[in-house]
Amino acid sequence: MAERLNYAKAFPEGIHAVLNLEKTIRASGLESSLLGLVKTRASQMNGCAYCIDMHTKDARAEGETEQRLYALSAWRDTPFFTPRERAALAWTEALTNIQQGHASDEEYAAVRSQFDEAELVRLTLAITQINTWNRIAIGFRAEPGIYQPTAHGKA
Repeated sequence: MAERLNYAKAFPEGIHAVLNLEKTIRASGLESSLLGLVKTRASQMNGCAYCIDMHTKDARAEGETEQRLYALSAWRDTPFFTPRERAALAWTEALTNIQQGHASDEEYAAVRSQFDEAELVRLTLAITQINTWNRIAIGFRAEPGIYQPTAHGKA
């Protein structure tokens, strides 16, 4: 599928604002590896080929294992993820899949057991941010496969 339009060129001020939030989230103190898992999992759920390609490349560039990336879609059934990562992945699924129901009190309690208030807001913004990027990339058909991570795995 061909890219529909260059969204950054069409509305640079809007994309600049989204990129600024991205920079703030990256600098928020949440683990880079955790953010990579969250971004990849939400992108899998949303079927965003461009973002799956990007975030798996970035994760590998930052040292993430192939085993964990391959198992991410079945994370509940593997021993490869920490309790903190599991809580973040469950929260990611709850907030990404809102058409199936809103985040339950049980899901909230589980994520709060691993994240303090500020961390949880940071995590929630990271989840909403990747969902925004997924919708932009899907809507305008960003071309998967062309992304290459920088030396530090950052876009």
